[in-house]
Amino acid sequence: MSAKLKIFLVLILGIFATTFVAGMYIIKQWDSHRLSTDKNQEQIKANNISNNKLVDSSRSKYKKIPLSQLNTVLKGTDPAALAINALNTTQSKEISRKVEVVYPQPNQAMVTITETNLASSEQTPVKYRVELTSFGRSLFVNSPSLWQIVWAGSYEQCLVDGSNNLSTTTCR
Repeated sequence: MSAKLKIFLVLILGIFATTFVAGMYIIKQWDSHRLSTDKNQEQIKANNISNNKLVDSSRSKYKKIPLSQLNTVLKGTDPAALAINALNTTQSKEISRKVEVVYPQPNQAMVTITETNLASSEQTPVKYRVELTSFGRSLFVNSPSLWQIVWAGSYEQCLVDGSNNLSTTTCR
């Protein structure tokens, strides 16, 4: 064999050996990252189960609104705007609206909308609750989170004996 052929074979063998070792290193790193991610997801699931018990207990006074009845997009970047658009609540001069957004977890948002019809003689407030979950970000890393509506409900508080005092019970 000529010297050029020997050098060529040693070079090719070196490239294959380097590629093999680098591939094994990458696979090892990927497996360790995947295992740590799986452990983190198990912890998140355990936390979500305990938080869901709290969420479900506070849902009890609301009448569930099926998501199929919402005639709007259920995904977006602003939880408050998504909730308002989903409930088709239009802002008029006769309706007073109060919107509150709470983030119980980094990947959860709860929007509470309280509406009161000021033109009505009985100003009974209607409360809406919309729960959203985050499912990632849009195109860029520093862009806002994407949210999706996962539950919606409403209830109306009753007036006590025709007075303007609100009952703690719900009308519907």
